[in-house]
Amino acid sequence: MTIIPPHIQDLGGFAVRRLLPNAAVSMIGPFIFFDHIGPADFPPGHGVDVRPHPHINLATVTYLFAGSILHRDSLGTVQEIWPGAVNWMTAGRGIVHSERSPASERALESQLHGIQTWIALPDADEEAPPSFSHHPATTIPTWTADGVTAVLIAGTYGGQTSPVPVFSPLVYLDLQFTPGGRFTLKPEGSDRALYSVTPGLSVDGQPLAHHHLLVLDSGQAVEITATAPARCLVIGGEPLGVRHKWWNFVSSRRDRIEQAKRDWVAGNFDPVPGETEFIPLPAD
Repeated sequence: MTIIPPHIQDLGGFAVRRLLPNAAVSMIGPFIFFDHIGPADFPPGHGVDVRPHPHINLATVTYLFAGSILHRDSLGTVQEIWPGAVNWMTAGRGIVHSERSPASERALESQLHGIQTWIALPDADEEAPPSFSHHPATTIPTWTADGVTAVLIAGTYGGQTSPVPVFSPLVYLDLQFTPGGRFTLKPEGSDRALYSVTPGLSVDGQPLAHHHLLVLDSGQAVEITATAPARCLVIGGEPLGVRHKWWNFVSSRRDRIEQAKRDWVAGNFDPVPGETEFIPLPAD
């Protein structure tokens, strides 16, 4: 097993813990990016403003514990997401989107807390047409056993399948424990990892450090237990091969990333309707 500590970044008043990519482990199955956002508290009149920016050859997955984000993209999508729902955006050959706190959240004191992941696409699907799908919390498979409520955010697990579209075999679980709860994680998928959203968790009797990612050995079942109310996420799936990442671009081909850089500078990506701002290409 490998334990990955978080790399903490300040994004202008709130913290983001980045677990992937990491020098020790670049990907877990198709998961190439994993950010734990917040919890961030905002006074009235303030919130998140991520200006329009591009992606290629990947899918983004947004899943919130608290608060709300208003998603807009170059397809014309306008979608607010709330806790328990899932936003899946397939960038494919190219998409631009913004993420902002909606007006209803800015009017009052608010909190934002959640997870954003990026999923690499198989070679044959990297240039798929861009698309967006929203899945309310009521449509996501949820079950409770042995003091644990499990939510299958995406993929398949234990005979259950999430309605969220995926391009390769994967698992993405949200596990919420009551004190004394236990969950046996089956050895499904080649790659698997656990992220401790809260303290109070142990894996096979060994405490799991708060805000750390535990990369599990392939083919091994593990028992996750909690001594207090606790929460963790499980990610995993089948490896896709080498992927290159630069800024918001992911691809199996370095030259495709270079082309995306040129396209963003030249204004060749479709704009987000109603948005005039954008994030410039970084200098390095």
